[in-house]
Amino acid sequence: MFKKVLIAEDQEAANMSLRITLERLGIADPKYVFYCDDALTWIKSALKQGQPYDLLITDLSFEEDQPQRISGGEELAREAKAVQPELKVIVFSAEGRPDEVDRLFRECAIDGFVRKARRDAEHLSQAIQVVYQGKCYISPDIKKAGQQRNTYEFSTLDLAIIELLVEGIPQKNFPVYLQERNIRPSSLSSVEKRLNLMREMLGVSNNGQLIAYCKDIGII
Repeated sequence: MFKKVLIAEDQEAANMSLRITLERLGIADPKYVFYCDDALTWIKSALKQGQPYDLLITDLSFEEDQPQRISGGEELAREAKAVQPELKVIVFSAEGRPDEVDRLFRECAIDGFVRKARRDAEHLSQAIQVVYQGKCYISPDIKKAGQQRNTYEFSTLDLAIIELLVEGIPQKNFPVYLQERNIRPSSLSSVEKRLNLMREMLGVSNNGQLIAYCKDIGII
């Protein structure tokens, strides 16, 4: 389980809920910050000291009670990943439109999204455990809404991955083919993350079902 966790959240009630959830998972002494600038500073400092954070949990919206260079969680997630690509990031927010959630996964490389709503403590606990296993997590209500509205937007990377699946290319060889096509990101971990996200958002459990779904909607 994660050992070193940083939480960027400016609402005390949410912090209390997070603290209880982390304690139940056996995560001791998480660090809390109220501002995104402070969060990035702590991430950089820990990395420089050779004791990097394992997980960042951040809200998207923060009160603007004092000037900040980083105004919200989306920018924080993007900059944190740029500084420490292996850092896991879970967004914990009241916002949750499926198209916006998908964009956060695509553009900010987040690893999980939990919507602040009924049963959010349970979902947050699930998210931490799933992300620790190297997979992506999306709150069930967001996945359901996305499936009902069919809002998932396939990126260039998604389409390339699906084409390679159809061609029967071994997944371990995907990075080479993606690099040849000048498609980024192309690492195996990025491929695995996108596959997991597509399956989560589309409500399918394996690559065969993913291919069948894509054939049904006519993208392949």
